[in-house]
Amino acid sequence: MPQKQKSKSWTELKQAGNECFKTGQYGEATNLYSQAIKELEKSSKKNPEDLGILYSNRAASYLKDGNCGECVKDCNMSLEVYPFNVKSLLRRAAAYEALERYRQAYVDYKTALQIDCNIAAAHDGTNRMTKALTEADGPSWREKLPPIPTVPLSVREKLTQQTNIANTAKQNPAPQQNGTTQTKKTAPSDKDIKKGHALKEEGNALVKKGEHKKAIEKYTQSLKHNPTEVTTYTNRALCYLSVKQYRDAIRDCDEALMIDSSNIKALYRRAQAHKELKDIKACVDDLNSLLKVEPKNTAALKLLQEVQKKK
Repeated sequence: MPQKQKSKSWTELKQAGNECFKTGQYGEATNLYSQAIKELEKSSKKNPEDLGILYSNRAASYLKDGNCGECVKDCNMSLEVYPFNVKSLLRRAAAYEALERYRQAYVDYKTALQIDCNIAAAHDGTNRMTKALTEADGPSWREKLPPIPTVPLSVREKLTQQTNIANTAKQNPAPQQNGTTQTKKTAPSDKDIKKGHALKEEGNALVKKGEHKKAIEKYTQSLKHNPTEVTTYTNRALCYLSVKQYRDAIRDCDEALMIDSSNIKALYRRAQAHKELKDIKACVDDLNSLLKVEPKNTAALKLLQEVQKKK
């Protein structure tokens, strides 16, 4: 008789989910995290913190796939069992922002800053929400905000310690990171930066020849060596636009904007992708953000004029 296959533990399932997430297989990652949650729920050694991290990781997968509603639900679950988890706050903030629930996003970004005032993504998010809410509600926008929770000092001390382990001061623990709060994401070495640059240049040469699919492969290899290079994301986004993979183009622009929130190319290319996906409002929003940075950008002005005719 064939031996019964031993079912995987929740830690193995979580690790497999993390691997899928790293390679962009977000649907499969979601499935593996769901199995891990079920296994952990059955376990007698159930730890709320572990469960909170699993929900937070699944939330990140949903966010990457554009399923913001499910992302919010999972972040709520995560924060219920693991209160004030920074990654869950940032992921929920990003989902709220995508859903245009700017007040809730503002509250989450501000709460994250109470825990660690060095989180670049939370500072950028707070600034974006302040602009959006001022435009929507006028100077008295703060009066319409939900209450911002006060993070207890004991929680702040514990979480700051964990955040310091997980991130260097200027690193961005935003949705693209999907490990536990204990994993440290180190900056690329000089060797990696050089290798990444060489691969990026190979990608650029392929773009000039019009070989966009091959260029995507080179840029992907480059990002494995240096995931902090903004132009590699914007260059790959351009290629995705050329091969009509618009959602992938949006993801790359999102990554670029997490590193540089006012990157012109990322805003313009994301606007182009939104236009192709018939999301005119998102397209106009990106173009308006771009024009605040560079008011005389002719390409953006032309595209804005074009899409506004379609409204």
